[in-house]
Amino acid sequence: MSKSKTLPSPTGPVQRRAEELDALDAILPFGRRNQLAVLLTDDDVATLKHLAKEGMGDNTLRALASDLGYLEAWCGLATGAPLPWPAPEALLLKFVAHHLWDPVKRAEDPNHGMPADVEAGLRAAGFLRVDGPHAPDTVRRRLTSWSILTRWRGLAGAFSAPSLKTALRLAVRAAPRQRRRKSKKAVTGDVLAKLLATCSSDRLVDLRDRALLLLAFASGGRRRSEMAGLGVEDLIDEEAVRADPTNDNSPSLPCLTIRLGRTKTTTVDDDAHVVLIGRPVLALKHWLAEAKIDTGPVFRRIDQWGNVDRRALTPQSVNIILKSRCALAGLDPEEFSAHGLRSGYLTEAANRGIPLPEAMQQSLHKSVAQAASYYDNAERKNGRAARLII
Repeated sequence: MSKSKTLPSPTGPVQRRAEELDALDAILPFGRRNQLAVLLTDDDVATLKHLAKEGMGDNTLRALASDLGYLEAWCGLATGAPLPWPAPEALLLKFVAHHLWDPVKRAEDPNHGMPADVEAGLRAAGFLRVDGPHAPDTVRRRLTSWSILTRWRGLAGAFSAPSLKTALRLAVRAAPRQRRRKSKKAVTGDVLAKLLATCSSDRLVDLRDRALLLLAFASGGRRRSEMAGLGVEDLIDEEAVRADPTNDNSPSLPCLTIRLGRTKTTTVDDDAHVVLIGRPVLALKHWLAEAKIDTGPVFRRIDQWGNVDRRALTPQSVNIILKSRCALAGLDPEEFSAHGLRSGYLTEAANRGIPLPEAMQQSLHKSVAQAASYYDNAERKNGRAARLII
């Protein structure tokens, strides 16, 4: 039985790298700064700081930092050496072989796939949580990150090598994985109502979470990173609008515009924005007034004594808040994640008969096919084709 390998221990330059990574504290993977300081080299840190200076999006940079930390950890355990730049073709092929393998073959041959000592080391360090082969999309993303970081170092890698493309294609075929949604269940209107019912008091934490949930849903299912990065300066008051635009006697509702800046599907130059009307606006303004927030981050951490922090919530905190509200509502937190607000918005729009183009104006989906999938599911459930025998 082979002895489990371990990741490198902290050395002298680690503290210095950790201090340099403080400049990236807002975008690094939550709780990973010290771990990354041990794994990354000085050149790695310099590359990440350069990318941040060049204006690369926070989400992209966060993913690059996370993938780079994983690659350095895997390479150290698999080869006993730091990640080489540029990576030789053989190392890229080894990465594919370690992460995409055939479970049937593995049952016959324990040496097939990722070696047991490498797997144990990654699990011990918290880098590996899945059982079985990795998702093909995860492997492709990490190879893409590897390629991007190589190019930004002014180097050329073997990422376009025919052997790598062939190995990746064959490995995906040999290691089928069922595609899983980011959130098992969508946070539709009925689920949202249950979550909001847990935010009924006037405590600051309830006011914040109520505003957060309403805004994230009503603004088209905003991503957790967009909610965490929202600033008061991004909120623009608009003239009140009628509840029923076709009826001059209908009550007026408060309205505001939210500027989103750079998102996953837009750039700063796109001037991405969405409109909020009615209850979400009231909840948001109530939170800001009670928390005495007139500038800076909209959604912030609240300590156990009810003090509002100056710093913004992290994207991970947004997910934790949603899951904690699910638990309070008697729902299974494992069934939901923050992305369920995004899928839930489109599902709810489909259920209410809102045209897809109108819903996409609010959700800012660029892919019609992706947005339409939620409509297709709703139509199938509400249609007659599935009700021939009931």
